[in-house]
Amino acid sequence: MILNAALPGATFPSENSRSEGSAWRRKLSASAALAAMTTLPARTDRTLAMDGASLAYSGALLEEYYARWVQDPASVDSSWSALFESWTRSGGPQPGRREGAVFSPQRPEVGFLIKQRGVYELIYAYRTLGHFVADLDPLGFNRFTFDELELERFGLGEEDLESEFDSASLAGGGTRPLRKILEILRESFCGTLAVEFMHMHAFAQRRWIAERLEGTSIPKTFSGEERRRILQAILRAEEFESFLHTRYVGQKRFSLEGNETLIPMLDALVEACPAHGVDRIVMGMAHRGRLNVLANVLQQDFKTIFDEFSENYFPEGVLGDGDVRYHLGFEAVRKTSSGAVVTIGLAPNPSHLELVDPVVEGKARAWERRLGDTAERRKVLPLLIHGDASFMGQGIVQETLNLSQLQGYRTGGTVHIVINNQIGFTTLPQDARSTHHCTGIARMLGIPIFHVNGDDPLAAVYAIRLALEYRQLFQRDTVVDLFGYRRHGHNEGDEPSFTQPTLYQAIAAHPKVSEVFLDRLVASGEMSREEAQAYRKAFVEQLAADMAESKQWATRAKPKLRERLSCPRLLEPVRTAVETGELLAVGRAITQEPAGISLNPKIARMLQDRRTALEQKGPILWPFAEALAFGSLLKEGVPVRLSGQDSRRGTFSQRHGVLFDVHSRASYVPLAHVSPEQALFCIYNSPLSENAVLGFDFGYSLDYPEALILWEAQYGDFANGAQAIIDHYLASSESKWGTVCNLVMLLPHGYEGQGPEHSTARIERFLQLCAEDNMVVAQCSTPANYFHILRRQALRGFVKPLVLFTPKSLLRDPRCSSPLSDFSEGGFEEILPDPLRPEGARRVLLCSGKIYYDLAAYREKLGEKTTAILRVEQFYPLHEEKLSRLLSAHPAEEVLWCQEEPENMGGWHFMERRLRALLGREIRYVGREASASTAAGSLGVHRLEQEWICRQALENR
Repeated sequence: MILNAALPGATFPSENSRSEGSAWRRKLSASAALAAMTTLPARTDRTLAMDGASLAYSGALLEEYYARWVQDPASVDSSWSALFESWTRSGGPQPGRREGAVFSPQRPEVGFLIKQRGVYELIYAYRTLGHFVADLDPLGFNRFTFDELELERFGLGEEDLESEFDSASLAGGGTRPLRKILEILRESFCGTLAVEFMHMHAFAQRRWIAERLEGTSIPKTFSGEERRRILQAILRAEEFESFLHTRYVGQKRFSLEGNETLIPMLDALVEACPAHGVDRIVMGMAHRGRLNVLANVLQQDFKTIFDEFSENYFPEGVLGDGDVRYHLGFEAVRKTSSGAVVTIGLAPNPSHLELVDPVVEGKARAWERRLGDTAERRKVLPLLIHGDASFMGQGIVQETLNLSQLQGYRTGGTVHIVINNQIGFTTLPQDARSTHHCTGIARMLGIPIFHVNGDDPLAAVYAIRLALEYRQLFQRDTVVDLFGYRRHGHNEGDEPSFTQPTLYQAIAAHPKVSEVFLDRLVASGEMSREEAQAYRKAFVEQLAADMAESKQWATRAKPKLRERLSCPRLLEPVRTAVETGELLAVGRAITQEPAGISLNPKIARMLQDRRTALEQKGPILWPFAEALAFGSLLKEGVPVRLSGQDSRRGTFSQRHGVLFDVHSRASYVPLAHVSPEQALFCIYNSPLSENAVLGFDFGYSLDYPEALILWEAQYGDFANGAQAIIDHYLASSESKWGTVCNLVMLLPHGYEGQGPEHSTARIERFLQLCAEDNMVVAQCSTPANYFHILRRQALRGFVKPLVLFTPKSLLRDPRCSSPLSDFSEGGFEEILPDPLRPEGARRVLLCSGKIYYDLAAYREKLGEKTTAILRVEQFYPLHEEKLSRLLSAHPAEEVLWCQEEPENMGGWHFMERRLRALLGREIRYVGREASASTAAGSLGVHRLEQEWICRQALENR
């Protein structure tokens, strides 16, 4: 049985106690309800008699409030003021207005005012709590009664049903019998469409929702043609699933059966887009119903879908390994009934269900940039389709929702649809969440949440239309929670009755949504059963014809082993040097102290130091080298976007990409003032999230490859929090889906005694993911090489992700500096020779990163002259030809690999096999011993270890 998460103190019947043909009615206790939610506005000045059945107001309090209102209407709460105003307008008895009258709670007019107040509270309560008792579950299991909505709670009773009361703003307002008020409330908030909206902070938005729900007859908003179109969409959805189920028995497809109403919802959304100014939908969804959406919404060729079921299928469009059919992406141009077109891009998605969420947001943001829609953000619609278990269960959902209103990540709002099967694999909601609804996490944004019964397609389509209209009007997210069920198990080979036997008995007996909806249309005379059957038959015939064609293709198709992916161009040199005059122009522009901005004296001194280094042609330190790389690219027309935790200033106070006035905090961005015709520079501090932000920037880079897009971790090991994005997107998207990004990851790395969590960016993990030239992994040791690799990433004419390990203590170390000539000459060097021992060394040390400076200093201390230290600046792809050439200059008796990281980490295992194959000899390891932890916690121990490494590398033979 499907159960909603229990509120504290609530009791639920067992699965086997469901009476045949009847729906559950659950009674939530008042104490449980009060513990779980706020029901009525909290007022400390209200006397409540909470006896479990009634709520009474003090007549003396009413008299006091009325006396205050007469003197000054603003002195009382607005709801009391509205009550007294309406009473005055209606000509009813007015407390205290007759000379000599005694205001008594027992007087009839006072009793009426108390009841009127109760009506206002009743309206508020239904607007707030109605969704808890709404008719949402098609199977009828999850139905509640809620004593917080009983009339007695508001001082009302059955005897008041024919009495007339002011209905405030309900359905346009006016005086109505209580019976009619209740009817409107129940139809508006407790039917097959129920909306959570009273948690929203913006009163105008709450009013907007109420006006479109209260007193609205949803069926009357649809024309006969629209109803027929909805039914046809449902029929296509059902027949498509039935066709696959009978023709491809036992094959996984993760069917949509039980939630086919999604298809007319999406169809209506696409149809409505042109009228709302939407040109493009960027869409993400997991595997549930994906094939149905591809076929019936994106209108992918049926034959292509059937081909993917063949065991001989070979994805010709993907050069790599490919992926299963229910993970693949697709792009389509849909022509709507109005003649307008809407482009729909469905992003590929791995089995980690919600990982696609931030990727879609990044892609949408990129398209807004491409379409010039960065002010209003209404031309591109992010659309995310979730599962009920994953929406609440996976933390990346919250991380993505949190991006929605942030300057560097907002997209103008996202429409979310939850395919609510009311179960996750075999796990029921009470085992999966602590909230009543699976959408509880979305309340944090103060947005409307539409809950709708999937057996009422009209209500579902009405909800999605409202959701789109709300998004376009208010530029906020919105959620549609589509309640349905899962006719099969988690997949078509799964047996769900092992764990939910009676639930699946009920599902087997439950009619299809097309039958339920067709009955309505037949009763109204809008369609006959013969017409519906003819439509089914024609659609199935089309499917059968395409399947026959697919089978013919399958007999001719021959599976084959694919060729390995490769990209030899990765090692080709790229012109990245910048003429000295241009470097001086860029450097002067970005070191100019801004007019009208009072800078912190330390910042002013930093700008002056950079200017002095520039004019003296060096030495250039790391942060200034980065700024020169960005500035030169901007001047050449390449946009640059950098985001990450504290990236504007830099974790180590090194970048200062945004300068602030010490008095007003007015900001100034030096790289936005390189030249009048420059490209756009964006730099953002991200929230404290790695998974979603890296996913966002990955998606942005996919659809804006001509820009240099960088994501920076606060410390390199923080990338652990985004490991799923790294594994499933960054490293493998080209092989699986043929999609490649140009994203740069900046990961601070280096052993400096800061403990296990702030030392390593886990080089070994990235190297383990390297294959088929899928990405570049590098660790530069000079500012000039950093300058050149950034420019190479933007200028080489093709895209590959770049994982770049960056320094910490070296940021200001004068040893780690470059003359200006290194920027105006040469290019990126994958292997750096020893500047002091270019040839003739008897021993060669190979290393990467900061350890070079420690080794060089120790060698100088020893006065050692027979050892050369070569630096591997790019691990992958390894430039073996260049490395071999540099090594050939040394008649070395011994070759060592030296690293700071423990033996089971860092680059050792990656490099050892390649060096041994390249040189035909054993390579000796020097570094920390293998360790479970990445580094020592003690600074003293760290220094001893570092000295030991240098001694082992340079003294021991």
